[in-house]
Amino acid sequence: MHVAVIGAGAAGLASARQITDTEGHTCIVFEQAAVVGGTWVYTDMIGLDEFGYPVHTSMYKNLRTNLPKEVMGFPDFPIKKEEDRSYIPAEDILQFLNDYADHFKLRKYIQFFQRVRSVVPVSNQWDVTVEDVRTKETRTMRFDAVMVCNGHYWKPRVPQLLGADDFQGTQIHSHDYRRPEAFRGKRVLVIGAGPSGMDLTLELSTVAEQVILSHHLKEHIATRFPPNVTQKPDVKCLTEWTAEFQDGSSADIDTVLYCTGFRYDFPFLDEKCKVRVEDNHVRPLYKHFIHIEYNTLCFIGLPYYVCAFQLFDLQARFFVSTLSGRVKLPPPEDMEEDYEQEMLRRKAAGLSRHQFHMMGPLQGAYYDDLADSAQLPRLPPVMASLHNESSRRFLEDLAHYREDIYRIVDENTYIQVK
Repeated sequence: MHVAVIGAGAAGLASARQITDTEGHTCIVFEQAAVVGGTWVYTDMIGLDEFGYPVHTSMYKNLRTNLPKEVMGFPDFPIKKEEDRSYIPAEDILQFLNDYADHFKLRKYIQFFQRVRSVVPVSNQWDVTVEDVRTKETRTMRFDAVMVCNGHYWKPRVPQLLGADDFQGTQIHSHDYRRPEAFRGKRVLVIGAGPSGMDLTLELSTVAEQVILSHHLKEHIATRFPPNVTQKPDVKCLTEWTAEFQDGSSADIDTVLYCTGFRYDFPFLDEKCKVRVEDNHVRPLYKHFIHIEYNTLCFIGLPYYVCAFQLFDLQARFFVSTLSGRVKLPPPEDMEEDYEQEMLRRKAAGLSRHQFHMMGPLQGAYYDDLADSAQLPRLPPVMASLHNESSRRFLEDLAHYREDIYRIVDENTYIQVK
């Protein structure tokens, strides 16, 4: 099989590693940037890049991982750097990905400055058209399979707030946030209490006059914030310099920072691919990543709140096993039934369609299901358990949880050494 891999971030590198490690398979990795790393590549640029295309990365200058490095490596290539701490700077992750690419000799498969323009099914193959962003020249190649690894932290999701057009201050999405200094002395409204919203609220509190964290979580966030941080419910509307909230209160503000997440987006997929994104729910997919009708098209890394690099590796192994014929997929109707049953389970658990790809506490069972379905070794249970413990500590003590240091003892056990 000759495989097209779209993107040279962590998911694309894991995919290339598994393809080229399997006898008989070859690949080309198409990467729009000049380097590997995807969302882990920092740039001061926002908006459009030097070639006139949207900046892909959402990385900000001071980011440290919100998961311990002990769960962030690949199964056959763990992160060994900085044994005296578990939460490490983003640049260390980027270096790790470069080390991974070099260790497995992946760079020779990567074509840089190549933007994928279209993916079209042709009989049992795929026509992939790419553009060189420097010269604008295009070319079309035929592949036996396509692995979509374009990430899901690059297309901002911005709510349409009543009065947003009347607001006279600054409005930006976290995708365009880089450094806190621009917010010095400001009265900032942060909308959204996911990982970015929580993290940036804490970072902005060191320079802003006031930070208001607006969210719709059912319970008050228990973590202890600095005194200049206030929690509020959802925004009812904006006026020229004011935010009004659902509880009837209001506050004077001059900046709105939308930490409202991202949308899955695949602008290069032709309508013939029959991929639909409805309320951030991608379908029709078997086990969150293999197209039910076109089994040689997959999407690596859609699930979130996961041990990402471990998951990328597992999904890539699964998919490559199907290409090799070692694993036989069920008939389409059985794959559809598998999907429907999961949808029912999630609905019964109180999860919405928008949360279909969210894992968190469900991640361990998902890893086991993938491994068992493809007759692959299961991921060590300690990965999911330490991930879930880190998530608990994040909510409990936002300001200090990154001081925790962990050690993995065996596949079932971790210890906290500080």
